[in-house]
Amino acid sequence: MGTVLTSVIGGARIPAGPRSYRSTDPSRTADLVAEVSLADAAGLVRACRAARAAQDAWRDVPAPVRGQVVGSIGRLVEANKPALARVVAREVGKPYAEALGEVQEIADTCAFFLGEGRRLYGRTVPSEMPDKQLFTFRDPVGVVAVITAGNFPVAVPSWYIVPALLCGNAVVWKPAEYAAACAEAFYQLFAHAGLPDGVLNLLYADGPETYAGLERALGEGLVDKVGFTGSTDVGSRIGELCGRHLQTPCLELGGKNPMVVTEDAELPLAVEGALFSGFGTAGQRCTSLGTAIVHESLHGAFVRQLDEAVRAAPVGDPFEDVLYGPLISERFAAGFEKTLGWIGGGHAVHGSSGTGRITAANPRAGFVGDPEAGLFYHPVIVDGVGPADELFMNETFGPVVGVVPYRTLDEAIALANAPGYGLSASIYTTDPAKVFRFRRRVSAGMVSVNNSTSGAEAHLPFGGNGRSGNGSRQSGVWVLDQFTRWQSMNWDHSGRLQKAQMDVLEIVPDLGFRL
Repeated sequence: MGTVLTSVIGGARIPAGPRSYRSTDPSRTADLVAEVSLADAAGLVRACRAARAAQDAWRDVPAPVRGQVVGSIGRLVEANKPALARVVAREVGKPYAEALGEVQEIADTCAFFLGEGRRLYGRTVPSEMPDKQLFTFRDPVGVVAVITAGNFPVAVPSWYIVPALLCGNAVVWKPAEYAAACAEAFYQLFAHAGLPDGVLNLLYADGPETYAGLERALGEGLVDKVGFTGSTDVGSRIGELCGRHLQTPCLELGGKNPMVVTEDAELPLAVEGALFSGFGTAGQRCTSLGTAIVHESLHGAFVRQLDEAVRAAPVGDPFEDVLYGPLISERFAAGFEKTLGWIGGGHAVHGSSGTGRITAANPRAGFVGDPEAGLFYHPVIVDGVGPADELFMNETFGPVVGVVPYRTLDEAIALANAPGYGLSASIYTTDPAKVFRFRRRVSAGMVSVNNSTSGAEAHLPFGGNGRSGNGSRQSGVWVLDQFTRWQSMNWDHSGRLQKAQMDVLEIVPDLGFRL
């Protein structure tokens, strides 16, 4: 990058401080992508004050005009799509083809919300009394603090920031420090769309300082809504903090996403879906496949075919044609090493020529590039997992998929719900009755039929239940309820006091009438 990245508050760069973070390319860990100066808790509070100062004027910009700004952001994103995708691929190791798709998600989100600027509808409601009108209005919540992870460093922030801005809010955004270069590029595109200073503030900080700053900002009444994407543990702490201030955050947390393969499924299609959702992005999606729950009549064939597909899939350099590249950072690599420790003697391991980190001493057949240069890990299929296993019950966030057989659909649904997450689930079947039975009883907020557990679209609600979130939803018109508050108004122009439920015209029926 050439310079140290610093936070942007009120449209101005803040000076570099004593604490910094080095963001490196996970496929070439010796390659520095960005050096980032980290702000402290006071910096977050200052950013929230700047957002508060800017929000009134932004709220007064007519919603269709705010929509035009969102449209301009979308056009800038499309014009810079290859460049932004290259930053994503380089800094978080996402294959370039997937990175292009992630950038497209921003453009799609902007395209959808451009129109919503002309559809922030309230309603005119009939009154029970004459000469009286009732109305409802959507108002912005005020200042929104957005905290995002780096596995989708530009798409997921857009799910929060675009609708929040459209609705008339000012935003303080704290991206993952290991995706700082992505955040910088993202911010520049938004700033050049004409956003007034202070409407979008970019804060680089680590987790403890962010939490401390958020606690102070909420205490001072500077934040009206928190959006958080990240781990279930941290989301629980943020939910508790917001609850002290009678706020409901928008929480998008982890997943242990099941895929049920019924006895009548098209097996090659199910294997293809498991390959993509289990190992795409190196399993580092909140919607990644966690466990394949396969009918006992297909279990052996499924494991065999998935093993063949995974072994044949290219892994390595994200700028080449690969299924997945490296893990995002050393922290995620360490977490995945812990996950691999959950594999026990009762499990059968498939999928590669080894397990753990890919090196010259532990090679992966067909690896693309130099394995010693980055944080590359073998894909792993673990057959024979069950509810007694940590590998079955917990999010793994890496290239590993568990497999378990089942006999009845009721048993499959119980297995799907057992970990307590509820983000995404899929079922492969040719029987519509099974589809609707599964949909009705599975705990997931999103269900796919004959499709993978991964794959969001900008106009559908995205979000989970249980350990995956608090029921809030992103994307589509549903997210508007996160970033607006409803206000009702009654206007009595009768010239006299009319008392609701009391001064109402009563028309008396003859309820005793019979033919």
